[in-house]
Amino acid sequence: MLGTMFPQFAPARSSCILLVLHFLQRAVLISLSWLAASGWAADMAVVRTWLSEPLLEPDLPLEQVQAYTERRVLPMPELTTATDWAAYARDLRKTVLDEVVFRGEARQWRSAKLGVERLETLPGGPGYRLIKLRYEVVPGMWVPAILYEPEQLQGKVPVMLNVNGHDGKGKAAEYKQRRCIHMARNGILALNTEWFGMGQLNHTNNLHYRMNQLDLCGTSGLAPFYLAMSRALDLLLDHPHADPTRVGVAGLSGGGWQTIVISSLDERVTFANPVAGYSSFATRARHIEDLGDSEQTPTDLAAFADYAHLTALLAPRPALLTFNAKDNCCFASGHAMAPLLNAAQPVYDLLGASDRLTTHVNEDPGDHNFEADNRRALYASMARAFSLDEDGFVKEAVPEAGEIRTLEALSVPLPELNQTFASLALALSRELPRAEAPPESPDRARVWQANLRGLLSQRVKVPPYRISGDSTGDRAVEGLTVRPWVFRIRGDWTLPGLEICPADPRKTVLMLGDAGRKELAEPVLTELARGHRVIAVDLFYLGESQIAQRDFLFALLVASTGERPLGIQVGQVQALVRWAQGKYRYEPVEVHAHGPRTSLAALLATALEPAADHTTHLHGALGSLKQVLEGNWAVNQRPEWFCFGLLETADVAQITALAAPHPVTFHEPSERLRRELDWLPGWYERLEAPGKLVME
Repeated sequence: MLGTMFPQFAPARSSCILLVLHFLQRAVLISLSWLAASGWAADMAVVRTWLSEPLLEPDLPLEQVQAYTERRVLPMPELTTATDWAAYARDLRKTVLDEVVFRGEARQWRSAKLGVERLETLPGGPGYRLIKLRYEVVPGMWVPAILYEPEQLQGKVPVMLNVNGHDGKGKAAEYKQRRCIHMARNGILALNTEWFGMGQLNHTNNLHYRMNQLDLCGTSGLAPFYLAMSRALDLLLDHPHADPTRVGVAGLSGGGWQTIVISSLDERVTFANPVAGYSSFATRARHIEDLGDSEQTPTDLAAFADYAHLTALLAPRPALLTFNAKDNCCFASGHAMAPLLNAAQPVYDLLGASDRLTTHVNEDPGDHNFEADNRRALYASMARAFSLDEDGFVKEAVPEAGEIRTLEALSVPLPELNQTFASLALALSRELPRAEAPPESPDRARVWQANLRGLLSQRVKVPPYRISGDSTGDRAVEGLTVRPWVFRIRGDWTLPGLEICPADPRKTVLMLGDAGRKELAEPVLTELARGHRVIAVDLFYLGESQIAQRDFLFALLVASTGERPLGIQVGQVQALVRWAQGKYRYEPVEVHAHGPRTSLAALLATALEPAADHTTHLHGALGSLKQVLEGNWAVNQRPEWFCFGLLETADVAQITALAAPHPVTFHEPSERLRRELDWLPGWYERLEAPGKLVME
């Protein structure tokens, strides 16, 4: 086949042959399309078939990421006294708030003086009125809300924050309106807030998967969610009739998630009722329907606390955990409730508050709901927690005609240019990255490289992987050796690879592709024609290594445990290079990445391992990480790109500057890439690097 078609690509024996080889190689590249139509087509089809042959068990990537995340979930601490628990709880709250919620610019948002505006009062039903409000969560980002206020207020009364989940009607959801109406009729201040991406805030730039754009900029995307709740509590407690000793929160689904987060971390909350809204991270790894959106699996949370810990942080305050028996969405009672109780009940017992942690399992209708049965359970628990007349409070009156209002009727005027996750991230990105300008002096330039490399390593968190390769048997096909490989990395990951090798190879090329090795037939043929050994490998999350179900949600879970999907990919590239250099020690090693995703991983692999000795070829690389924001990408599309603080630390240009002195070639670079990297050829010269930066 190729060996007989191109015998001139045998190893060169003289400088003359080398010169001829150079021109022949260029001719092969230029005329690939012609060759495909006149004899190479069969080879293309055969190579594509080889590259497409499965090498892994279909569920192996899923099983491995489940095990990887599951064993990183933190156990509950063993504490034996109330004093020990109080100290632990205080420290854990502070850690989660400082290290997860309020990172980057969110530290300034936390203390900012922001607005609250009372806009319109509407008549309600018997005994209450509706007040339209809006309040500022972060500068320029306003959230609409409705305060259901009793008409007759005397002294201090309980306050209740009613949060909603993934319901397109938002604050107009009927079950939520019924809850707020009933509370207001019974003398309780009930605040009905809108949630990002729902109701009035249903905007594509408020899609929850876009909160990770803030993460890329080094600012917590979780912060707006948390501040929307904490500032709603501020608003409620500023009411002259608010009783600060009787403060409750309740919500369904995403509202249940909001309830456990704010109630566990903000001790102003004195009663909580999360409904079908969360489960332990350990549970989620196996019950993948529980894997939640970005805010429910925020970067690094699981490195400090599981949701079991957050449940225990409710103690000794009254809490009702509600789950549904036949939940058709997530968090079914059969698997979700027990691990939370097992963690929290001993703490309640330790604090002498055993009876304050209660549960309710809804059987009718038993699906994902906050309907009448679940509301009755809430009212009964509220009555006990707030010292209300339980018999009089539990029965919910049927709203009169017109009391349940449309989304339009409950609409609150908002600023025309209300900030979103995407607009906040774009604004932050204008000042990024924060890396100092590279110095002129070669000595100082090397110090600059070392310092920035250290910061970037902390961001990307590259594991020091060791790799072993198992070959499943060679095939000899007309001058080529075809060798499947299964690469095993530290017991965590198994990567599939295929080696195709001509006789007497002159180089080893590790080939990576965003679409997996099955789409690499053309570049593989190009390198074979050059007389190179090619090993095409699928990295974590790509190609055959892609997770079979809810893949990007597992990527979020990996990041929540303190690891980084991008760091895993980078570590795998570095380990593969070291393996190839050891295996084929007499051949130079090149890394070829095809697509922006693998190109970023390959570039970082070179930049973060200065002792490595290989060349890097990138096809289709990003010109700047800011293109992720300008293109309005979301984490469900390219999860590894949203590595926390990556853009804050370094952009593509700075990462490339760290790659020197290694040769890096950008193939068919975009105008954006050329513009961003136009200073780098001089940088290579300044460092007297043996390699070069090439744009071709």
